[in-house]
Amino acid sequence: MSRRTDFVYSDKQEPHRLRTRKILQQHPEVRQLIGKNKYTFFAILGLVLFQCILAWVVRDSSWWIVIGAAYLLGAFADHSLFVMIHECAHHLLFKSRAANRLAGILANLPQLFPSSISFERYHIKHHSFQGVHELDADLPNRWEARLINNYFFGKVIWLLFYPLFQTFRISRLREIKPFDKWVALNFAAEAVFIAAIWYWLGPKAVTYLLLSFCFSVGLHPLGARWVQEHYLTDDQNQETHSYYGWLNLVAFNVGHHNEHHDFPSIPWNKLPRIRQTAPEYYNTLYYHTSWFALFFRFLFDKEISLYHRIVRKERGKVALTDQSTPDRDLVAKSSTEAVVTVE
Repeated sequence: MSRRTDFVYSDKQEPHRLRTRKILQQHPEVRQLIGKNKYTFFAILGLVLFQCILAWVVRDSSWWIVIGAAYLLGAFADHSLFVMIHECAHHLLFKSRAANRLAGILANLPQLFPSSISFERYHIKHHSFQGVHELDADLPNRWEARLINNYFFGKVIWLLFYPLFQTFRISRLREIKPFDKWVALNFAAEAVFIAAIWYWLGPKAVTYLLLSFCFSVGLHPLGARWVQEHYLTDDQNQETHSYYGWLNLVAFNVGHHNEHHDFPSIPWNKLPRIRQTAPEYYNTLYYHTSWFALFFRFLFDKEISLYHRIVRKERGKVALTDQSTPDRDLVAKSSTEAVVTVE
């Protein structure tokens, strides 16, 4: 790779829907993995309780303990809560859309920033319109990429303030409605939670939760996940990478990102089985085995910048209202065609 001063432009559609179709044709047994996992709700309850208990434990501790606990423990818990929010965004817990959203709001509480409902809205568009700059919030702004450039300190700043940079991207996504009653409920629930923690546990408990959130998405080896997923770290044509390291054990398999984009209707606990069933589609792709190694590589490698992303104008035939369930849609279509053929 060489230093870039602009994004990588593609005139092709994103690759996942085509691969989904091929895998379903060659490995129809994969369709049995599609479904819900209601037990994920208990993971949400456990993680929220874990963060609240740790906030209580450090409420009267020294600031060094507060910071250390947030970096070494809280960051991993909050990162896992992000994965839970992600599952709720894809409605992979319950049949009811409202129940999934309420579960996402619950998972969001210890993170202090009301983002669960907004994440669902923008993340689904990221799946449906991967690489389309006016609809994919995962893509950096052009000014963002110019600002950070290839510099070590620029990348440090980017990771340190990653949630803020994501917020700045919303203004360019004008086709997506940013606010409704669900977003308002998310904000209200978060305000009540923060007030309760401050009143009952004090400012150090709130600071612990705030730092846990910042470390979970920012200047921490866990922050390498944002680079791992869609940055062109190995090949100019492969725009999605998976991570197959041991941290998937505590990150609920979120590293299986190619698999997730191919089959967004399959819950976290069954994602590894996609690769096991169709290894010829995944073992031939570049993938990462260490977030720690990627974290430091991203910081120090001047040939990797925010410009190392694929951008496209081709939306295909996907409607703006698409809910990003290509796997479920294809299964339903094939079942309908089979019934028609029999009749």
